[in-house]
Amino acid sequence: MKHILVTNDDGIESDALAPLADALSACGQVHIIAPERNWSGASHSITLFRPLRCRRTELRDGREAFMTDGSPTDCVRLAVLGFLRQKPDLVVSGVNRGANLGDDITYSGTVAAAMEGVLSNIPSIAISVGAFGADLDFGPASAFGALLARNMLEHGFPSDALLNVNVPPAAADEIDGIEVTRLGKRSYRDQLVERLDPYGNPYYWVGGPAVSEEAEAGTDVAALRAGKISVTPIRLDLTDHDLIARLAGWDWGWSSPVEVTAK
Repeated sequence: MKHILVTNDDGIESDALAPLADALSACGQVHIIAPERNWSGASHSITLFRPLRCRRTELRDGREAFMTDGSPTDCVRLAVLGFLRQKPDLVVSGVNRGANLGDDITYSGTVAAAMEGVLSNIPSIAISVGAFGADLDFGPASAFGALLARNMLEHGFPSDALLNVNVPPAAADEIDGIEVTRLGKRSYRDQLVERLDPYGNPYYWVGGPAVSEEAEAGTDVAALRAGKISVTPIRLDLTDHDLIARLAGWDWGWSSPVEVTAK
């Protein structure tokens, strides 16, 4: 029996948890640990200077789950470090409201939870729907997540990589295929808005809409815009290997006899 950890960054109240867990149940035993509240934009944060609390609860369909006052990354760490009796064979994070494309993945709590799975040598999936709203149908994304999970568990998958998946907000028969992609680019028109509280103290809102998306062929942005499911394989090695030899050739002006080498 394979063990699958489901988590998210939208919180335990997300109505995407139940359909995802139901779909994944065909692939193994599903365990759910999700944050008590929404952690969108939390990136790969972890809790260090206070204790974590994790308590049993139920989803709206009565399925057993656990919720914690920690981040999405904390959810995975709890599961891997012993909260669950069995270390997960697969981590599935989602289904997130709103796409996680291109540069978004550096901010995303959804993707960060999958990254934590990778750091624990567990194959992982982050899955999102490219829309917001209260009436989203998470069925197609959940079904596709289960399809990926079955293939990863049956055929094997590198434990040092994750799949970042973005699904169009459409019925299954309206989705125009699947494309394996690379990360695109997204730019935001962020603004700093200063306001005053009732006591005259300033506070700030930061944010803005996406105003530029480079939809080059082969990118996740282009695939989702074309109505396709985007599947992007991601590794956590952020090294710019092309720059290693170039930097080794610089005149560093360092008085130490230490030699600068390229590996």
